[in-house]
Amino acid sequence: MTAFTITIQDQQVKAALQALSQRLNKMDGVLATIGEGIIERTRRRFETSTGPDGSPWKPNSATTLGLLTSRLSAQKGKRLKGGGLNKTGRAALANKKPLIDTGTLRRQFYAVAAGNTLTVFNTMQYAAIHQFGGKAGTRKKVTIPARPFLPVRPDGSIYPADQSEILRALNEYLDSGF
Repeated sequence: MTAFTITIQDQQVKAALQALSQRLNKMDGVLATIGEGIIERTRRRFETSTGPDGSPWKPNSATTLGLLTSRLSAQKGKRLKGGGLNKTGRAALANKKPLIDTGTLRRQFYAVAAGNTLTVFNTMQYAAIHQFGGKAGTRKKVTIPARPFLPVRPDGSIYPADQSEILRALNEYLDSGF
């Protein structure tokens, strides 16, 4: 078999390939849009207490509920004279969703698009343990269940719903140039 080379001389084809190359080298805008979408969907998961696959997060543990009860018992208008929770305090405790105590974790998501790279991250040091689960606390005695909020699995794959949104945005971006 003999190898050969073909050099394309067609100016329209060359122009289209050049335009595609330029678009692929300037993806900051579309990546920033994708990042904003990931953050928006992630924050919605905190409102619904569900993971990227739609499954509900595991409920707060007895230990967490005990800590929340202690905090609420210290608040005026939520405690009985004897120290327990009154009706308002019990209602407040019943409304405490997993991962939503102060709201800090939910507020600390950021997306940075630079070149052809998108980085979505959370600045709270405890974000990863809540995303993937694991052992925490003194001597790693506490088991934190995984309550995924970002659309990435431990193996790096993306959950299907977010994957389709990302692919839609990329396809729109590529189609808009032609």
